[in-house]
Amino acid sequence: MSLKLGVIGTGAIGQDHIRRCSQALLGSQVVAVTDINLESAAKVVGDLGLGAEVYPDGRALIQAAEVEAVLVTSWGPSHEEFVLAAIAAGKPVFCEKPLAVTAAGCRRIVEAEIAHGKRLVQVGFMRPYDAGYQALKAVIDSGRIGEPLMLHCAHRNPRVGENYKTDMAITDTLIHELDVLRWLLADDYVSVQVLFPRKTSKALAHLRDPQIVLLETARGTRIDVEVFVNCQYGYDIQCEVVGESGIARLPEPSQVQLRSEAKLSNAILMDWKERFIAAYDVELQAFIDGVRAGQVGGPSAWDGFAAAVAADACIEAQNSGQIVRIELPQRPGFYA
Repeated sequence: MSLKLGVIGTGAIGQDHIRRCSQALLGSQVVAVTDINLESAAKVVGDLGLGAEVYPDGRALIQAAEVEAVLVTSWGPSHEEFVLAAIAAGKPVFCEKPLAVTAAGCRRIVEAEIAHGKRLVQVGFMRPYDAGYQALKAVIDSGRIGEPLMLHCAHRNPRVGENYKTDMAITDTLIHELDVLRWLLADDYVSVQVLFPRKTSKALAHLRDPQIVLLETARGTRIDVEVFVNCQYGYDIQCEVVGESGIARLPEPSQVQLRSEAKLSNAILMDWKERFIAAYDVELQAFIDGVRAGQVGGPSAWDGFAAAVAADACIEAQNSGQIVRIELPQRPGFYA
């Protein structure tokens, strides 16, 4: 039997996930949708040829008897409410990042899930499902390069819109590194400093770009992440791990190499959705399979909380220019 899904939010990412679950993945059926714009939700149902019911709001969808699991892809500030409602209803829930817009909100979700007594929440951090990151982690875990000493990373976008602000370099961009690097190293962050190099002329007046985020982990690994969201040339994700006896680099996305016009060249992607499209498929298939097997896995509510705590410290470091401590409570045994 297919897992019957309800989707809250039919914007761009919601539509992508509805299409995936309906047309590309195995074992699921979208039976319910809702959005703050009900006409938009109804149009998505019609355009994709779904037999899904459009519910008046997220809470009604969660309570619907036909809905067995929930995807939350709505506006970020609504995530906490809907995830808590899903936990209260005892229904597994996949929540796109952010889990909540504050660390306190993420902690409330953690506490609600622990009180429920079983994992129900998977957070939509897709990078641990990317084949390149999985290969990099396998090298680290194998010990082939020894203990990691340093990581040199970059997160570059060709350009961003007028509504993109300096703190969004943390909450919308670096947040992916904050999750995946912690997963790669199996280590938590203890401090952060943010530096601002010379500003690019391509950035709008209100935006400080690029910036360099310097992180330290509990075991002493040092991480530098360049966040450059107006680099012009493409969407470029880099990660180099310097170990005691070797260096490992994140593989480049598979591209056809050209010998043409007296040049040897490889294309660079321009769109983040193209870079991680396969990872989105894998993470949602993992959620579907996990729910059907009775055990939700993947990035947990605790991982969402840890990323939010680190992000808050990064924003404080942006504003102060100082080294800021990252105070993460001890991980509950529930998430061991």
